[in-house]
Amino acid sequence: MKIGITYDLRDAYLSMGYSEDETAELDKEETIDGIEQALHALGYETVRIGHLKELQLALSAGERWDLVFNICEGLFGIGREAQVPALLDAWQIPYTFSDPMVLSLTLHKGMTKRILRDAGISTAAFAVVKNPGDIASIDLRFPLFVKPVAEGSGKGIDGKSTVYNYLQLEEVCLRLLHDYKQEVLVEEFLPGREFTVGIVGTGENAVCVGGMEVIISKTAEEDTYSRFIKENYVGRVEYKLMEGVMAEQCEALCLNAWRLLGCRDAGRIDVRLNNEGIPCFIEVNPLAGLNHIHSDLPIIMYKKGKTFKELIEAIMNSALSRIK
Repeated sequence: MKIGITYDLRDAYLSMGYSEDETAELDKEETIDGIEQALHALGYETVRIGHLKELQLALSAGERWDLVFNICEGLFGIGREAQVPALLDAWQIPYTFSDPMVLSLTLHKGMTKRILRDAGISTAAFAVVKNPGDIASIDLRFPLFVKPVAEGSGKGIDGKSTVYNYLQLEEVCLRLLHDYKQEVLVEEFLPGREFTVGIVGTGENAVCVGGMEVIISKTAEEDTYSRFIKENYVGRVEYKLMEGVMAEQCEALCLNAWRLLGCRDAGRIDVRLNNEGIPCFIEVNPLAGLNHIHSDLPIIMYKKGKTFKELIEAIMNSALSRIK
């Protein structure tokens, strides 16, 4: 079986003049190497395709694959993660991970939280700031946590993301509106422990493969899981495997959210406890990082005694079940 691989290389976009922040979600060469090696070990033939425009050229040239292993993040628009899947749908070529609807929805953290809240899944009270005029009308309890509505990898999050009054709220919201040219999510701050939970599979076949508590060192430069902390986690973050009743509660919440949203194949969901110790949904990553050394989902698998090859095999089996 011939598997095409679509991806966005960070170095390629940096060489085009994009900034470190703009390319924070994109992949390293070693990520593609790791995925390709795992696919080879599973007996698949692979073809490196590259980013969206390279995929367009390959399709126009008549190239075809039995399935595409897609990890393209894209750069522009709320549907940037959905662009490659939408193109593959148009050409009736199957692919790994979620469909365009799910990828567009879940990139918008506010819309995702509305759907889950209405379904009875615990999440912090929130508001979405579309323009500066929305800030004064926010009626939430301080402290609040403020971040861009449609970014990942900790983009837009730093030591000033937790705010304690309207002056700080206005300052951070105005900065994010200006810097990221998108809406801003404002949530009531969840003061408890933070977890990230790995899920593999689709629908009723989805299972939690484990989860980790994210413990930021008290000596770290920032006390929040920011882009800086994520990219420089060694010596600053401890990842501790979830266990016991807390694991059961977090896994139940995450599986419910995963199935309700229609996510497929594999991903992660972030959870944090409120002041009553109840797990609350933070956000879902249906296109989770797959760097075999540094990414959270592979690390969760390792902590549970599984290999990267087994993770890729589970993803492939889930995707292939849609075309058998």
